[in-house]
Amino acid sequence: MAKDYASQRDYVSWVKGDAEKRQGAVEKALREAFSGFLEVREVDVVVFSEMTARDVAHAISSQPLVLKSLLACCNVAARAIERDLDIKNLDTYAPRVTEAQANMISGYIKPFLPDYVELPVLSGLDRISFMDKEIRKLKGRWEVGVLKALNRFGEGVFRKRKFRAGEEDFEIDAASPEEGEIRIGIDIKRIEARRDIHKRCDEIVNKARNLKATYPGARFGAVIYYPFLAEHVNIQNRLRSAEIDGVVFAAVSAESLENAVKMLLSTLRR
Repeated sequence: MAKDYASQRDYVSWVKGDAEKRQGAVEKALREAFSGFLEVREVDVVVFSEMTARDVAHAISSQPLVLKSLLACCNVAARAIERDLDIKNLDTYAPRVTEAQANMISGYIKPFLPDYVELPVLSGLDRISFMDKEIRKLKGRWEVGVLKALNRFGEGVFRKRKFRAGEEDFEIDAASPEEGEIRIGIDIKRIEARRDIHKRCDEIVNKARNLKATYPGARFGAVIYYPFLAEHVNIQNRLRSAEIDGVVFAAVSAESLENAVKMLLSTLRR
Protein backbone atom coordinates (compact mmCIF):
# COMPACT_ATOMS: atom_id res chain seq x y z
CA MET A 1 0.00 0.00 0.00
CA ALA A 2 0.98 3.63 -0.42
CA LYS A 3 2.79 4.86 2.67
CA ASP A 4 0.18 7.55 3.37
CA TYR A 5 -2.51 4.88 3.92
CA ALA A 6 -2.81 3.00 7.21
CA SER A 7 -2.35 -0.77 7.52
CA GLN A 8 -3.87 -2.99 10.20
CA ARG A 9 -0.56 -2.83 12.02
CA ASP A 10 -0.92 0.96 12.20
CA TYR A 11 -4.47 0.80 13.51
CA VAL A 12 -3.56 -1.78 16.16
CA SER A 13 -0.60 0.30 17.35
CA TRP A 14 -2.81 3.38 17.66
CA VAL A 15 -5.43 1.71 19.87
CA LYS A 16 -3.24 -0.83 21.68
CA GLY A 17 -2.59 1.31 24.77
CA ASP A 18 -6.27 2.12 25.33
CA ALA A 19 -7.26 -1.49 24.69
CA GLU A 20 -4.78 -2.80 27.26
CA LYS A 21 -5.97 -0.25 29.79
CA ARG A 22 -9.60 -1.29 29.19
CA GLN A 23 -8.70 -4.99 29.41
CA GLY A 24 -7.21 -4.45 32.85
CA ALA A 25 -10.25 -2.50 34.00
CA VAL A 26 -12.66 -5.11 32.61
CA GLU A 27 -10.75 -7.96 34.25
CA LYS A 28 -10.85 -6.13 37.59
CA ALA A 29 -14.57 -5.50 37.20
CA LEU A 30 -15.20 -9.15 36.31
CA ARG A 31 -13.32 -10.35 39.39
CA GLU A 32 -15.34 -8.04 41.61
CA ALA A 33 -18.68 -8.72 39.93
CA PHE A 34 -18.31 -12.51 40.08
CA SER A 35 -16.07 -12.82 43.13
CA GLY A 36 -18.32 -15.41 44.74
CA PHE A 37 -18.37 -17.63 41.67
CA LEU A 38 -14.73 -17.79 40.57
CA GLU A 39 -12.96 -21.13 40.31
CA VAL A 40 -9.47 -22.05 39.20
CA ARG A 41 -9.59 -24.90 36.67
CA GLU A 42 -7.04 -26.72 34.60
CA VAL A 43 -7.38 -25.82 30.91
CA ASP A 44 -5.30 -26.26 27.76
CA VAL A 45 -3.40 -23.12 26.79
CA VAL A 46 -1.78 -22.28 23.46
CA VAL A 47 1.53 -20.58 24.24
CA PHE A 48 2.15 -18.34 21.23
CA SER A 49 5.22 -16.74 22.81
CA GLU A 50 7.06 -20.04 22.33
CA MET A 51 6.05 -20.33 18.67
CA THR A 52 7.97 -18.99 15.72
CA ALA A 53 6.27 -17.54 12.66
CA ARG A 54 7.12 -20.81 10.91
CA ASP A 55 5.28 -22.74 13.66
CA VAL A 56 2.20 -20.56 13.22
CA ALA A 57 2.36 -21.00 9.43
CA HIS A 58 2.51 -24.78 9.83
CA ALA A 59 -0.51 -24.70 12.15
CA ILE A 60 -2.50 -22.69 9.57
CA SER A 61 -1.53 -24.81 6.57
CA SER A 62 -2.06 -28.14 8.36
CA GLN A 63 -5.35 -27.12 10.03
CA PRO A 64 -6.85 -24.18 8.07
CA LEU A 65 -9.95 -24.25 10.29
CA VAL A 66 -7.96 -22.52 13.05
CA LEU A 67 -7.42 -19.40 10.95
CA LYS A 68 -10.59 -17.54 11.96
CA SER A 69 -9.93 -17.89 15.69
CA LEU A 70 -6.32 -16.77 15.26
CA LEU A 71 -7.40 -13.73 13.28
CA ALA A 72 -10.15 -12.95 15.80
CA CYS A 73 -7.78 -12.89 18.76
CA CYS A 74 -5.56 -10.51 16.76
CA ASN A 75 -8.52 -8.30 15.76
CA VAL A 76 -7.73 -8.94 12.09
CA ALA A 77 -10.42 -9.52 9.47
CA ALA A 78 -10.31 -10.89 5.93
CA ARG A 79 -10.46 -7.36 4.53
CA ALA A 80 -7.24 -6.47 6.32
CA ILE A 81 -5.58 -9.60 4.90
CA GLU A 82 -6.69 -8.66 1.40
CA ARG A 83 -5.69 -5.03 1.79
CA ASP A 84 -2.29 -5.52 3.43
CA LEU A 85 -1.19 -8.86 1.96
CA ASP A 86 -3.08 -8.77 -1.37
CA ILE A 87 -4.59 -12.22 -0.72
CA LYS A 88 -7.99 -11.95 -2.39
CA ASN A 89 -11.24 -13.84 -1.73
CA LEU A 90 -10.04 -15.47 1.47
CA ASP A 91 -12.89 -17.31 3.20
CA THR A 92 -11.69 -17.22 6.80
CA TYR A 93 -14.33 -19.77 7.88
CA ALA A 94 -13.36 -22.43 5.31
CA PRO A 95 -9.99 -21.20 4.06
CA ARG A 96 -7.93 -22.71 1.31
CA VAL A 97 -4.44 -21.34 1.68
CA THR A 98 -1.24 -22.24 -0.05
CA GLU A 99 1.93 -22.76 1.93
CA ALA A 100 3.20 -19.41 0.68
CA GLN A 101 -0.01 -17.68 1.80
CA ALA A 102 0.16 -19.38 5.20
CA ASN A 103 3.69 -18.03 5.60
CA MET A 104 2.56 -14.52 4.65
CA ILE A 105 -0.39 -14.61 7.07
CA SER A 106 1.77 -16.02 9.86
CA GLY A 107 4.38 -13.31 9.51
CA TYR A 108 1.60 -10.73 9.43
CA ILE A 109 -0.30 -11.85 12.55
CA LYS A 110 2.56 -13.13 14.72
CA PRO A 111 3.28 -9.67 16.22
CA PHE A 112 -0.43 -9.34 17.12
CA LEU A 113 -0.77 -12.70 18.86
CA PRO A 114 -0.91 -12.59 22.70
CA ASP A 115 1.65 -14.52 24.71
CA TYR A 116 -0.93 -17.23 25.36
CA VAL A 117 -4.64 -17.95 24.96
CA GLU A 118 -6.80 -20.61 26.56
CA LEU A 119 -8.01 -23.14 24.00
CA PRO A 120 -11.73 -22.69 24.87
CA VAL A 121 -11.31 -18.94 24.36
CA LEU A 122 -9.98 -19.51 20.83
CA SER A 123 -12.85 -21.82 19.92
CA GLY A 124 -15.29 -19.39 21.54
CA LEU A 125 -14.00 -16.53 19.39
CA ASP A 126 -14.62 -18.63 16.30
CA ARG A 127 -18.12 -19.49 17.53
CA ILE A 128 -19.07 -15.85 18.10
CA SER A 129 -17.76 -14.79 14.69
CA PHE A 130 -19.47 -17.71 12.95
CA MET A 131 -22.82 -17.00 14.60
CA ASP A 132 -22.59 -13.32 13.63
CA LYS A 133 -21.88 -14.29 10.01
CA GLU A 134 -24.77 -16.75 9.87
CA ILE A 135 -27.21 -14.25 11.42
CA ARG A 136 -26.23 -11.63 8.84
CA LYS A 137 -26.75 -14.24 6.13
CA LEU A 138 -30.26 -14.99 7.44
CA LYS A 139 -31.11 -11.29 7.41
CA GLY A 140 -29.87 -11.06 3.84
CA ARG A 141 -32.19 -13.92 2.89
CA TRP A 142 -35.15 -11.83 4.05
CA GLU A 143 -34.31 -9.21 1.45
CA VAL A 144 -33.88 -11.91 -1.19
CA GLY A 145 -37.27 -13.30 -0.15
CA VAL A 146 -38.92 -9.93 -0.76
CA LEU A 147 -37.41 -9.76 -4.24
CA LYS A 148 -38.55 -13.31 -5.02
CA ALA A 149 -42.09 -12.49 -3.87
CA LEU A 150 -42.14 -9.40 -6.08
CA ASN A 151 -41.17 -11.51 -9.07
CA ARG A 152 -43.72 -14.16 -8.14
CA PHE A 153 -46.69 -11.85 -7.73
CA GLY A 154 -45.70 -8.87 -9.88
CA GLU A 155 -46.54 -8.40 -13.53
CA GLY A 156 -42.96 -7.75 -14.62
CA VAL A 157 -39.45 -8.75 -13.63
CA PHE A 158 -37.91 -7.01 -10.62
CA ARG A 159 -34.20 -6.76 -9.97
CA LYS A 160 -31.64 -4.39 -8.46
CA ARG A 161 -31.06 -1.39 -10.70
CA LYS A 162 -29.00 1.76 -10.57
CA PHE A 163 -30.03 5.18 -11.78
CA ARG A 164 -28.45 8.59 -11.83
CA ALA A 165 -30.06 11.78 -10.54
CA GLY A 166 -28.03 14.92 -11.11
CA GLU A 167 -24.48 14.13 -10.06
CA GLU A 168 -25.40 11.28 -7.75
CA ASP A 169 -25.83 7.53 -8.32
CA PHE A 170 -28.58 5.57 -6.57
CA GLU A 171 -29.48 1.89 -6.34
CA ILE A 172 -33.02 0.58 -6.18
CA ASP A 173 -33.36 -2.76 -4.37
CA ALA A 174 -36.16 -3.89 -6.70
CA ALA A 175 -37.03 -2.11 -9.93
CA SER A 176 -39.17 -3.00 -12.92
CA PRO A 177 -38.73 -3.38 -15.84
CA GLU A 178 -35.22 -4.83 -16.08
CA GLU A 179 -34.09 -2.22 -18.59
CA GLY A 180 -35.11 1.20 -19.82
CA GLU A 181 -37.30 3.64 -17.95
CA ILE A 182 -38.09 2.50 -14.40
CA ARG A 183 -41.84 2.24 -13.89
CA ILE A 184 -41.81 0.78 -10.37
CA GLY A 185 -39.07 1.23 -7.78
CA ILE A 186 -39.15 -0.45 -4.39
CA ASP A 187 -36.81 0.11 -1.46
CA ILE A 188 -36.34 -2.94 0.80
CA LYS A 189 -35.27 -1.80 4.23
CA ARG A 190 -34.50 -3.51 7.55
CA ILE A 191 -34.78 -1.18 10.54
CA GLU A 192 -33.91 -3.06 13.72
CA ALA A 193 -33.35 -0.27 16.23
CA ARG A 194 -35.51 2.68 17.19
CA ARG A 195 -32.56 5.05 16.94
CA ASP A 196 -32.23 4.25 13.21
CA ILE A 197 -35.76 5.34 12.26
CA HIS A 198 -34.93 8.91 11.28
CA LYS A 199 -31.88 8.04 9.19
CA ARG A 200 -33.51 5.12 7.35
CA CYS A 201 -36.71 7.03 6.65
CA ASP A 202 -34.74 9.97 5.31
CA GLU A 203 -32.87 7.56 3.01
CA ILE A 204 -36.16 6.20 1.66
CA VAL A 205 -37.63 9.66 1.06
CA ASN A 206 -34.44 10.86 -0.63
CA LYS A 207 -34.34 7.85 -2.94
CA ALA A 208 -38.03 8.26 -3.84
CA ARG A 209 -37.57 11.95 -4.57
CA ASN A 210 -34.60 11.34 -6.84
CA LEU A 211 -36.23 8.41 -8.64
CA LYS A 212 -39.26 10.52 -9.54
CA ALA A 213 -37.06 13.43 -10.55
CA THR A 214 -35.38 11.09 -13.03
CA TYR A 215 -38.49 9.10 -14.02
CA PRO A 216 -41.54 11.33 -13.34
CA GLY A 217 -43.98 8.57 -14.23
CA ALA A 218 -42.51 6.01 -11.84
CA ARG A 219 -44.28 4.61 -8.82
CA PHE A 220 -42.28 4.17 -5.61
CA GLY A 221 -42.89 1.93 -2.62
CA ALA A 222 -41.08 0.53 0.39
CA VAL A 223 -41.07 -2.86 2.13
CA ILE A 224 -39.88 -2.42 5.69
CA TYR A 225 -38.86 -4.82 8.45
CA TYR A 226 -39.40 -3.12 11.80
CA PRO A 227 -40.10 -5.34 14.84
CA PHE A 228 -41.83 -2.68 16.97
CA LEU A 229 -45.42 -3.07 15.80
CA ALA A 230 -46.88 -0.27 17.90
CA GLU A 231 -44.54 2.20 16.20
CA HIS A 232 -45.34 1.30 12.59
CA VAL A 233 -47.65 4.29 12.42
CA ASN A 234 -44.72 6.60 13.27
CA ILE A 235 -42.78 5.33 10.27
CA GLN A 236 -45.84 5.66 8.03
CA ASN A 237 -46.24 9.27 9.14
CA ARG A 238 -42.57 10.02 8.48
CA LEU A 239 -42.88 8.51 5.01
CA ARG A 240 -46.07 10.34 4.12
CA SER A 241 -44.86 12.09 1.00
CA ALA A 242 -46.04 12.81 -2.54
CA GLU A 243 -43.04 10.86 -3.83
CA ILE A 244 -43.93 7.66 -1.92
CA ASP A 245 -46.91 5.72 -3.22
CA GLY A 246 -46.98 2.83 -0.77
CA VAL A 247 -45.40 1.52 2.44
CA VAL A 248 -45.83 -1.98 3.85
CA PHE A 249 -44.30 -3.92 6.72
CA ALA A 250 -43.12 -7.51 6.46
CA ALA A 251 -41.93 -9.91 9.17
CA VAL A 252 -39.80 -13.02 8.68
CA SER A 253 -42.54 -15.56 7.92
CA ALA A 254 -43.27 -16.37 4.28
CA GLU A 255 -46.96 -15.55 4.82
CA SER A 256 -46.23 -12.09 6.24
CA LEU A 257 -43.75 -11.34 3.49
CA GLU A 258 -46.05 -12.48 0.67
CA ASN A 259 -49.08 -10.62 2.05
CA ALA A 260 -47.04 -7.42 2.35
CA VAL A 261 -45.76 -7.71 -1.21
CA LYS A 262 -49.25 -8.39 -2.60
CA MET A 263 -50.62 -5.36 -0.76
CA LEU A 264 -47.84 -3.11 -2.02
CA LEU A 265 -48.18 -4.27 -5.63
CA SER A 266 -51.91 -3.69 -5.46
CA THR A 267 -51.32 -0.14 -4.21
CA LEU A 268 -48.71 0.65 -6.86
CA ARG A 269 -50.96 -0.55 -9.72
CA ARG A 270 -53.66 2.02 -8.91
